[in-house]
Amino acid sequence: MDSKRLDYVLVPLGLAVMVGYHLWLLLRIRRRPATTVIGINAINRRIWVRHVMEDPSGKHAVLAVQTMRNAIMASSVLASVAITLSSLVAALMASGAAHGLLSRTAGQNNHDNIIVGAAGEAALSVKFLAILVCFLVAFLLNVQSIRYYSHTGFLVNVPLTAHRLRRPGLAVDYVTSTLNRGSYFWSLGVRAFYFSCPVFLWLFGPIPMFAACVAMVCSLYFLDVYKEWDRGEEGDCIVPDDGYEKEATKTAASAV
Repeated sequence: MDSKRLDYVLVPLGLAVMVGYHLWLLLRIRRRPATTVIGINAINRRIWVRHVMEDPSGKHAVLAVQTMRNAIMASSVLASVAITLSSLVAALMASGAAHGLLSRTAGQNNHDNIIVGAAGEAALSVKFLAILVCFLVAFLLNVQSIRYYSHTGFLVNVPLTAHRLRRPGLAVDYVTSTLNRGSYFWSLGVRAFYFSCPVFLWLFGPIPMFAACVAMVCSLYFLDVYKEWDRGEEGDCIVPDDGYEKEATKTAASAV
């Protein structure tokens, strides 16, 4: 097979592996949220929100504000890194310095060629554009995360006793939904950074890109799946069920 045609085979295959894994993860979160890290975190966030809002003394208000501040700081750092890298990639595309370097490397003899696949100017422009899109998407997702975290910082400190004209459960649902949306946008922003790694390796050919996609899917599986949360063991201390966790599990499954 011509080395330039490898891009038409390995690149779509690598993208299919990444997209297929995340579709499977989405389905698992909706059906069995207690077996995924994202679902477990959503369940615990709902319990935390109810615990903070039900406290009549308000002693957890400072803790809630500090927690939201830390989350906003994390999203702000990622957004700053994303827009900085986007500017850097855009500058490299405008100057053409990287195009010339990679084109000369690909234009050497076959025995010394380290880049396999399409390495023309049009192909390099597509690759740099894909990297730029990844960083821009990461920036926008983290900005949305900051938006929802900022709203949550105010909403979580409103006591349930202030909601006299509506059920307190509706207020908890709304605050939890706002907090979970901020967390989901942050997770998607982090995954946009993850996805930029295989796209960056695509500059050196479709083979490194495909290998990076497979390796990343294997790594993400161990980071995303946790099967011990809802599995009881003999001798464990059984905490009386107040209905919070079951309700939070249903909310986490329906929110995704």
